[in-house]
Amino acid sequence: MATADVRGEVPDDEGVDPLTIGRRIRQLRTERGMTLDELAAAVDRAPSQLSMIENGRREPKLTLLQAIARALGSSIDAILESEPLDERATLEISLERAMRGQTFQALGIPPFRIGKTVPNEALKAMLALQGEIERLRDERAATPEEARRANVALRRLMRTQNNHFEELEQHAARILDAVDHPGGPLTQRTASDIAAHLGFTLHYVPDLPQTTRSVADIKNGRLYLSSRLAAKGDPRTAVLQALSSRILGHREPTSYAEFLRQRVETNYLTGALLIPEAHAVPFLQEAKKDRAISIEDLRDAYSVSYETAAHRFTNLATVHLGIPVHFLKVHESGTITKAYENDDVNFPTDRLGSIEGQMCCRRWTSRVVFDVDDHFNPYYQYTDTGNGTYWCTARVELSSEGAHSVSVGVRFDDTKWFLGRDTPNRGVSKHSVEVCCRRAPADLEASWRDHSWPNVRTPRTLLATLPTGAFPGVDTTDVYEFLEAHAPR
Repeated sequence: MATADVRGEVPDDEGVDPLTIGRRIRQLRTERGMTLDELAAAVDRAPSQLSMIENGRREPKLTLLQAIARALGSSIDAILESEPLDERATLEISLERAMRGQTFQALGIPPFRIGKTVPNEALKAMLALQGEIERLRDERAATPEEARRANVALRRLMRTQNNHFEELEQHAARILDAVDHPGGPLTQRTASDIAAHLGFTLHYVPDLPQTTRSVADIKNGRLYLSSRLAAKGDPRTAVLQALSSRILGHREPTSYAEFLRQRVETNYLTGALLIPEAHAVPFLQEAKKDRAISIEDLRDAYSVSYETAAHRFTNLATVHLGIPVHFLKVHESGTITKAYENDDVNFPTDRLGSIEGQMCCRRWTSRVVFDVDDHFNPYYQYTDTGNGTYWCTARVELSSEGAHSVSVGVRFDDTKWFLGRDTPNRGVSKHSVEVCCRRAPADLEASWRDHSWPNVRTPRTLLATLPTGAFPGVDTTDVYEFLEAHAPR
């Protein structure tokens, strides 16, 4: 409970600011049937002075507050208490604060008096509009720098939990139990059973909006997917990714950070459904016992892509096998597109600590693998770094965006648990030192630095802010028109 301090001033704590004090005085006065003039006469003050206090424009001194409390048959504690005000007073305070904030000022809207005749619905509407304007403003402020900050924060969370999220594992286990999944590879029929369990029927269409992977019609229990996906790739993944948001009860994200977190949770849960923890852990523990851990074997055992197997291995390796790991996905241009580590490997970062978007060292396994002719067998390599020696296994996979390498690695001491530990391939990476690969060899630089001028292919998102909308980059008009056209009549 708030009290006045020894200096005779009302403390400026949250919940007892001048606005709240003023509204509480008004509420007490109204409950007692007193007019403003009557209260002013009782405390020997001008009505205009009390009006300013009730409107939060003037903070009362302790002596005046005591006089007001006595006149109202109350106490200072009752006026300063942090109990909620009635709905009307709460709405008025919220709107008063909004009018003093940046949004109203930026729009050039001067503060105005909230009269008694203004209905509560009008106050709620103004507050809702103000909240939406602030949401859009924050959304448009989601520059690439803000996106990197959100990504760095999420990566740190993943690292502190060893990339293992127990709640998501439990969600996957409950869903698999509900459809009586016996273990092993998850079939397309089981994926369809999961959809039915959640109240959805699957519909493959040729006109899915281009900015979406799937569209869920929650009202009619229909899940739309592209008919093109059925002909290529893994159709289970698209179905499970779409259903994961429903399983997790995701709501429309209000920030890029929330959107990013939801995407990570969706991908994690999809992996946990495709490679169930209860079945995969004994499989991996047996492989460790035999000193024969292989990402390829995990991939083949559950009929998933190499990237899915590699991701899933990072979820389980540290918690269940005691092995710290790192993961990299690198585009053929050398740009890191995905990364995770809890083994202290020294990945390149920008000043914010973001790994994604940085150039992977040319000497690292993830870059060297692009120059290997044999893409059927995995490529293994030991790499000496400033943080010690690391062993990695890598593969190249093709996508619509070009070739990517996917690699998983561990510290030298943990190599003994993996197939491929006897590889003769060696590399030395000192990307923390500029001359390692971020600068050309001295002789080449001397010959060409002053005699060349490349025309840079600037990344599309380098200068632009992130796409607006609760789901960045999604054209909601296309989505709504699509649903209207396909909804059952």
